[in-house]
Formats: sequence, C-alpha cells, structure tokens
Amino acid sequence: MDRPPFADLFYRLEQLTRIGTALSQERNIDRLLENILVAAKTITHADGGTLYRAVNGQLRFEIMRTDSLGIAMGGTSGRPIPFPPLPLYDAEGRPNNSMVAAYSALNEKTVNIADAYTEAGFDFSGTQRFDQNTGYRSKSFLTVPMKNHENQVIGVLQLINARHPASGEIAPFSEADQHLAESLASQAAVALTNRLLINQLEELFEAFIQLINAAIDDKSPYTGGHCQRVPELTMLLAEAVNDASIGAFKDFRMSDLDRHELKIASLLHDCGKVTTPVHVVDKATKLQTLFDRIHLIDTRFEVLKRDAEIEWLRAGAAAQGDVDTLSRLEQDFKERLRQYDLDREFLRHCNIGSEAMRDEDVERIRTLAQRYRWKDPHGKDAPFLTEEEVANLAIRSGTLTAEERQVINHHIEVTITMLESLPWPNHLRNVPEYAGGHHERMDGKGYPRGLTREQMSVQARIMAIADIFEALTAKDRPYKKGKSLTEALAILGKFKLNGHIDPDLFDIFVRDQVYLRYAEQFLDPHQIDAVDVTAIPGYRP
Repeated sequence: MDRPPFADLFYRLEQLTRIGTALSQERNIDRLLENILVAAKTITHADGGTLYRAVNGQLRFEIMRTDSLGIAMGGTSGRPIPFPPLPLYDAEGRPNNSMVAAYSALNEKTVNIADAYTEAGFDFSGTQRFDQNTGYRSKSFLTVPMKNHENQVIGVLQLINARHPASGEIAPFSEADQHLAESLASQAAVALTNRLLINQLEELFEAFIQLINAAIDDKSPYTGGHCQRVPELTMLLAEAVNDASIGAFKDFRMSDLDRHELKIASLLHDCGKVTTPVHVVDKATKLQTLFDRIHLIDTRFEVLKRDAEIEWLRAGAAAQGDVDTLSRLEQDFKERLRQYDLDREFLRHCNIGSEAMRDEDVERIRTLAQRYRWKDPHGKDAPFLTEEEVANLAIRSGTLTAEERQVINHHIEVTITMLESLPWPNHLRNVPEYAGGHHERMDGKGYPRGLTREQMSVQARIMAIADIFEALTAKDRPYKKGKSLTEALAILGKFKLNGHIDPDLFDIFVRDQVYLRYAEQFLDPHQIDAVDVTAIPGYRP
C-alpha cells in the first residue's frame, strides 16, 4: 500500500521503536544478529545486506541476505558463509581503507554510495565478480558502523539496493534511510553488547560452578565425576518429560530459560559438599580415617602370635622332654596361629564395605572383640577391639557409620543455606528449591525437610531420580561395583513402589530409554545389558 512520504517515515519510526524493544529481549546471538539485519532491510526497503562483526582486527561475516536472489546465509539459516573475513589492516599494519566496510569501521563513519560501479576510492571488484556469477546488479550501498556504549566499533551493517516502495526500482538510500539505519545500528550495537556481556557473565558463572564441582569431585577418587554426571542425566530426563505427549506431564513444557535454570541447579546440587570432611567423603573402608586402621588390628594379631609363641616355648621348656606333651603343645600352638589367621582375614573382609552384612558376621565381630585380650602400648590388658572399631566393622551397608552418614547428609542442608543466601536473578530464582530437593521422597520420608511429592517441583523430582540412578550405576565406589542397567532399574522400580521416587517420571525414564542414552555415554560396556522392561517392578508402559 502506497503511503505519503511523511506517513511512510512515521511508519518506519514506529517500526524502529518496536525493533529496539524486540532486540533488547532476544537472548540468542544468532537470532539477534539476524533480526538486526532483517530490521535494517525492512525500514530502509533494502533488497540485501550483510552484517559483520569486528573480531581480532577483522570484519567477520555473520549474516548475509539478498531477497531477490533467495540468498540467506549465516545466523539461523544453517548455511555457513564461505567468504573469508575482511582484514582491517594489511600485512604492514596499514589501514584497509579500500574496502568500504573496513573503511566505515576504521573511520567510524557511515558511507552512503549511490552506485558502486561509478564510485571512486573503493575497491568493489569482489562485488562485481559476485554480480557476474549471479546476474545481480549491486548498485546503492549504505554502510554503517555499529558502536557500543563505550563508542567502540563492534561491527558493520551494510545494506544494498534500496527499493522504491511504490515502483520497486533500485534507488539510492535517502537521508532518512541513513538516519534510520544509524539509529538502528546504535540500538543494535547496545543490544548486542549487552547480550554478549550477559553471555560472558553466564559462561563465567558456569565455569565457576564447574570449578567448585571439580574441587568436590577431586576430594575423593570414589565419587569423582558425580557432580558432572548428574546434570547430564537430569537434562536427558527433563527433555524426555518436556516431550511427553501423554500421561501426567503431557502439558509440562520448558523454555530455554527453564532449561538454563535447571542446568544451573543440577550443577550446584552437591555444592554443600565443599564443607564435608575429606576423611568422611573418602572413607573407602570401614576403619579408615586418615589411614586404614585395619593395619592396627593386623599388628594386634602379630602381638597375639608373639605371646602364643612365648607361651608355647615356655611350656615346652617346662615339659622337659615329655614327647607327648611337646607334641600336644605344638599342635595347640599351630591351631592358635591358624585361628588367628582365619579371624584376621575375616576382619579384613568385614572392613571392606558391602551392601548387606549378615547377622552372624556382626555377632562374630562382637564375639572376637571380647574373646581376645592383648597388652596395649602402655602394658595394660585391653579388649582386642575397641567399641568404636566394633561399631565400624559391624556397619551393615557401605563404609559409613550412622554418625558419618549424618555428616554426609548434612551437605544438602549446607547446599540449601549456601544457595538461598545468593541474590539470584528472577530467571534463576528456583535454583535453591530444585537443587535442595534431590534427597526428598515422594512419601515425605526424605531429608532435609521431609517434603512430599505435592510440595516438590517437577524439576526437583527429576533430579532425585538422576542422583539415585547415577549412584547405582557409578563404577567408582569403593564398596560396590557399578550395577548393570537391569539391576539399577529393578532397584528404581522398587523405589517407585515404596514411595521413594516419582512414579510417573520413572515410567518416562524407562519408556523413553533415558537410562540407555545415559549409559551409552557414561557406563562401561559390561553394564549395558539387555533390559526386559516387563520385568521391572512397578513399571507402567
């Protein structure tokens, strides 16, 4: 529709205002750059254009568009731009003023050219070759430097072939076109600078989180990588839930901001472990503190053997050649040594954490603690095992006592305290809740707050499954081997049935084979067995 010149200008000014608002809200750099060029073409009626970014002394092609030729390269098009960057300086360091885009950037000036073929002072040979190859006629050029809030040139906006709104004929860019393009370039430069700065701050923040996680994982060779693997599994399950078209989560959808928030939360889910003592985190055996105290028990057995040998020798001396008595004493001595060796090996075996210790083994530990006596370093008669050693050796599952497990569990309270103390921006406000809920249970029997399913976000429930499955399949625990997929899913299925994990999320985890995609990245081949989903407890297809 034809508009009077004044009405057209007013319309384009309105467009410029709307464009400025839209640019400030765009988070994706490629889309932002693309929107800048498309907007500039629209308000100046340009047929084509190129957006360059100034990087390391060069102008790098970012976006190219030519409507009449159907050319769309760079940005979100998926088609790379094949042209090399334009150097701002030659090999001797002299400014490259022959290229109009470089000239505009170097001199911080807008260049408005009516006809490239007749314009003196600039090298348009590359443009002419392009025209020869495509049958195009590049004529009017408007080249505008993009300067940020610090007055630094961060890019160049170049528009080609202004079209008359009514006739469609190629015309020079008007003074109004130039002012509008310069205004847009200024707004675009600020929007681009702000987005780059925000991206850099987000990258710095994530790098800092990764640094914390590396420090936590470094505390123990047995849990190293946990802080890296749980986020990967969390996001795999979250995407499967997001894609669900049936079931309880068919309406659950995540935006890019939601994904970023969950990723940050999953990266920080164990940040409280920075305060957990290393000797607890790294407790590979039941008697380990700063060292494995099983060696002290070995020494006590050697003391018992020494005392037995002394008794045997003294009794033999007293027998004074009684062959039968000497033979019996020797047999008794050898039997005592054999029993000592058996009991020592038993205690050494008990010192290695298991998943389920038998009642009879616990009772045997307590019996041995009282059966044998020994002289301590002060020469005092003492029980063979202290109460604390008995308590450790009798640990039913794993290597941690109840008190030590409380120390470990305290990390989640520290995590919540740490995260709630931070001034989160609005788009990350749920990070403490997501990260702090991965040890809660659907039936309210979890910790630290005893939340029920209804009191937890979907994201926290997702992270709970990821945390458990990673722990079950981890191949670096000191007291167990990483479980196979079948074993891990069977345990998770039982957890579903007893109210530990979200039942609907578990069904998606199995149905969409999230477990398999994770396994192919992080598990050993022997752990990836053929899963019979019909045998998984509680699974509902």
